[in-house]
Amino acid sequence: MGVDEQHPDSADTRITRSARTRLRLMGSAGGQLSGSGPVRLALGQAVAELGALGGMIHVRDPHQGVMRLVASVGLPDNLMAGWETLTDEDSAAPVSCVRYGTQVWTPPPPDVPHRAPLSSSGRSSHGDFPPGAGSLPPGSGVASVPVITADGEPVGALSAVMEEPDELDDARCEFLRRVADWVAGYLRPARPAATDVEHERHPLGGDAVGSAVWRMNDGLLALDNQARLTFANPAALKLLGSSAQEALGTVLWDHPVIRDTGMAACHGRAVTTRAPAGFDTRWPGRPGWYHARCDPAPDGLVIHITDITERRTEEAEQSAAQRTAAERVMRMGELTSALAEALTVQDVVKAVADRMLPPFGATGLICQLIENGRLRMVGSAGYPEEFLETVQKLMVADMSAIVQVLSSRTPTFLSTPREYAEQHPDAAGYLHRSGMKAWAFLPLIASDQQIGYCVVSFSRPRHFSEEDRSLLIALSGLVAQALERARLYDAEHTRAQELQRGLLPRTLPVVPAVTAEARYLPASEGVQVGGDWYDLIPLSGERVALVIGDVMGHGLSEAATMGRLRTAVHTLADLELPPDELLTHLNDLVGDLGDDFYATCLYTVYDPVTNRCAFASAGHPPLAIVHPDGTAHFPHVDADPPLGAASPPFEIHEVQVPEGSQLVLYTDGLVESAAVDIDEGMARLAQALTRAAAPAADPSGAACAPASAPTTLHDPGRLCDAVISALVPEQAATHDDAALLIARTRSMAPDRVVSWALPDGPIAAAEARHHVTEQLSTWQLDELTMTTELLVSELVGNVVRHAKGPPRLRLLYGRTLICEVSDASLTTPRIRRAAETDEGGRGLQLVAALSDRWGMRFMATGKCIWTEQALPSPAHPAAA
Repeated sequence: MGVDEQHPDSADTRITRSARTRLRLMGSAGGQLSGSGPVRLALGQAVAELGALGGMIHVRDPHQGVMRLVASVGLPDNLMAGWETLTDEDSAAPVSCVRYGTQVWTPPPPDVPHRAPLSSSGRSSHGDFPPGAGSLPPGSGVASVPVITADGEPVGALSAVMEEPDELDDARCEFLRRVADWVAGYLRPARPAATDVEHERHPLGGDAVGSAVWRMNDGLLALDNQARLTFANPAALKLLGSSAQEALGTVLWDHPVIRDTGMAACHGRAVTTRAPAGFDTRWPGRPGWYHARCDPAPDGLVIHITDITERRTEEAEQSAAQRTAAERVMRMGELTSALAEALTVQDVVKAVADRMLPPFGATGLICQLIENGRLRMVGSAGYPEEFLETVQKLMVADMSAIVQVLSSRTPTFLSTPREYAEQHPDAAGYLHRSGMKAWAFLPLIASDQQIGYCVVSFSRPRHFSEEDRSLLIALSGLVAQALERARLYDAEHTRAQELQRGLLPRTLPVVPAVTAEARYLPASEGVQVGGDWYDLIPLSGERVALVIGDVMGHGLSEAATMGRLRTAVHTLADLELPPDELLTHLNDLVGDLGDDFYATCLYTVYDPVTNRCAFASAGHPPLAIVHPDGTAHFPHVDADPPLGAASPPFEIHEVQVPEGSQLVLYTDGLVESAAVDIDEGMARLAQALTRAAAPAADPSGAACAPASAPTTLHDPGRLCDAVISALVPEQAATHDDAALLIARTRSMAPDRVVSWALPDGPIAAAEARHHVTEQLSTWQLDELTMTTELLVSELVGNVVRHAKGPPRLRLLYGRTLICEVSDASLTTPRIRRAAETDEGGRGLQLVAALSDRWGMRFMATGKCIWTEQALPSPAHPAAA
């Protein structure tokens, strides 16, 4: 239905002159418009004539029982959201006018919508705002007229949103009906699926909107259903690289720049879903980014292209800043954790170099602490050694930058070498050697005490922002606290290690029976000392005692207990007690310390005359023996419980040891840890011993090298180092201390040991003197003949008079001349003070006076009394 062009003024008496003009304009332009053009023209003219705030056109969908908004003018999106789709059950004005076939006016509701006549002469009806719809402008109402086709079928409604009292005059109502009749010829029933319509909302009407669209900076393209261009503003034509005459009517995909943007996929989604679709893309031949949005329209599609380069740049910068800030926060968190875990000063310096420098892009670090009124460099990174040596040689007074930081206790930030030189001219002589271009001098203050300073430096000039300065100052406080704590730890750790070393033997005695070496490894983690200890004790008869032990726990109390046990072992060893009895006395000593004290101990006695090794163990890892062929094994014996928990007697074991074997004593810290159980650790120890002690191959191809070849098997020290390297690699963290004692055995030469059985009677002394005279003459020790005869006479005489069983005499020619007289009695001889009138009682006094050392030891068949005399020069001791 259209405007009657032959009799345009047939009803002019009912409308205003301006309304008539608008209707003529619509009639003359209708044939030249396509798509949504007529609808937009009619809606704009209606709003302009009525002076309305905005307008809407709804199309009815009889299949789904709804009315859909297809065009609107002058109203914002947030108000129109509730008017997009209205159901047939709604009482809103657009629905009511179609339902009743008449115009409807919904005035501004005070509380609830109410019926009001559209005009004094027209039919009256009523309506209200749709439930859940967005509100209209305050004080506004809705005037709606049905849009009816020539066949009399209502296809929709034309509505104007107006700020009026309760009714409209007849002229404006008539104009609204005529516009609706004209629009009816161009409306089609709504599609079943909802569409996102194009809204042109401008209170001035279509001309003003078109002008704004034409001049806008964003590109705007309109397509029909065949993707042909029906409209393009200058901005869009510029993007297409075409003129309006060239572009309009062409298919969008005929333009190469469109094909290269990925627009086809977005267009396809919008057409298929009938919902807006958008994407970001780079436009061919242009820098930056663009956003393209495809909005479905009733007769095609509208594409809106916006330059988002600035937004994307800002977003990228914000994202980069956020990533940088997040990484810095993460690094600072890592630094805080690393500083909390750092134990030593070097740990702190390493944590600062690894965790603090990278987030700031710094490349250099120097840390100096005040000790005894002087500065000591405790760590650095990124500086040449030559520069560090120069700095350490300079007096503090010659470095004004450091003096300033230490005296003012405030940080100094220098952004360029020029700034540094201007503020501190005295640095000109060495500044260029550092290779740095910017510096942050930070005082280190802990517990309100100045403990030193650190310099964070950069290889390029740098402007320090307020954030940089605040963060560096805050971190310097954390570093100062960590360094002070680490310095105290280092001092305590040093004292603890000195105490530990003081309780252990500084050197092992040199004895003919063995060549021994020992190693002690303190725990690398923790400051408290351990209770591991070892010792080598010379015994009578050229025998030697090898002892190793471990007081359970760590601390000064355990170290003190270790010292007491070591002293007790020396005392008991001097009493010549066998291993089992010695451990029994030690068990009593540990038991007296309390229920919380326990210790393990392995006590071994090696006799070079018999090549036998006797040992007893109280809860300690077993003895390892490396044979001359390089094989290693552990004697299969059951260890008794630890000292403090054992119930004597202890079991004593004896093994035959070939000459040149290695006796290996160790503590559990060497073979056991949280990650390695003791069985696996002992297997690794045996493997390490076998590999290290294997005889060297003969270069000529023989199976073994000559005995004189320098191999680990011949050097206990080298064997110790090889075992430590294999079981405790460098830099490995250890939670327990460890001790290792290795002794290579020697045998007493057979021609240096002689013994005789003596008769049980007074003739025994004379026979003993005869044997001594002959043997010392053979050994060319005639100078010792007289004193040795006197000693033998006294000792044998005591056996004859006070003991029982046939006596036995043995002479050993080693480092000293040893004379031993044994019998079957278990009575212990003792020196007593004889009265002036006593005929006897002075024998042992004579023995003590004539010998350098003397003593007594028990044996399985009785006892033995022995004496030692120094050899006359230039006599040489027997060699193994």
